[in-house]
Amino acid sequence: MLLAIEQGNTNTLFAVHDGATWIAQWRAATDSSRTADEYAVWLSQLLNMAGLQFGVLDACIISSVVPQSIFNLRNLSRRYFHVEPLVIGENAELGIPVRITKPAEAGADRLVNAIGAHIVYPGDLIVIDSGTATTFDVVAADGGLEGCAIAPGINLSMEALHAAAAKLPRVAIQRPEHVVGKDTVEAMQAGVFWGYIGLIEGLIARIKAEWARPMTVIGTGGVASLFHGATSAIDHFDPDLTIRGMLEIHRRNPAKASL
Repeated sequence: MLLAIEQGNTNTLFAVHDGATWIAQWRAATDSSRTADEYAVWLSQLLNMAGLQFGVLDACIISSVVPQSIFNLRNLSRRYFHVEPLVIGENAELGIPVRITKPAEAGADRLVNAIGAHIVYPGDLIVIDSGTATTFDVVAADGGLEGCAIAPGINLSMEALHAAAAKLPRVAIQRPEHVVGKDTVEAMQAGVFWGYIGLIEGLIARIKAEWARPMTVIGTGGVASLFHGATSAIDHFDPDLTIRGMLEIHRRNPAKASL
């Protein structure tokens, strides 16, 4: 079985694939100081609750945008699963061209998303990943990563309002009924939420105009569901985009994988 570890700046996903389907998924808050042993204690309990154990895991793939965590995640795989993990950006062959000026700067999440989108959706794509940052990746019809626009994530923007303005409270992100709020909380929620819808729609329009070819827009990421139904600019919401891409990369590296 394959253990896929997808680590973002905020959350880390652990998912188990049995060769046919994803049979278990768990999330933990990302903590770059967490050791391999700490991960193992936490993960062993969750595996046990799912009727699994370390011995059934014979392959591991890691996608992380937190470089200081990769050492401990790699040690988790080596020490407890006794396998050398595939690490996106290090020893994993992607099978797609990366057509940006400095390919090494492309985040692992962006590379994985490009592959996860390309194998399902035909033609040229815009992949929007809404997390700590909001990224807009252009993926060509041949799967190549062409470039990106990066904006602060919606939660980061709300937190910045609270941190920088003494009288503005910390509030939860949600879709307000009205654009014009009747109190401070409603006003903040309306400004940030509908402002992000404007950001998304505006950048999609500009990317399409610059690309000058038809494009399909895919939304994914931890907070993408907030925007579902709020804009027609996103054609598909796909929460499994990242782990689908990781599974595909695993399959493209048969010499380094056992699944």
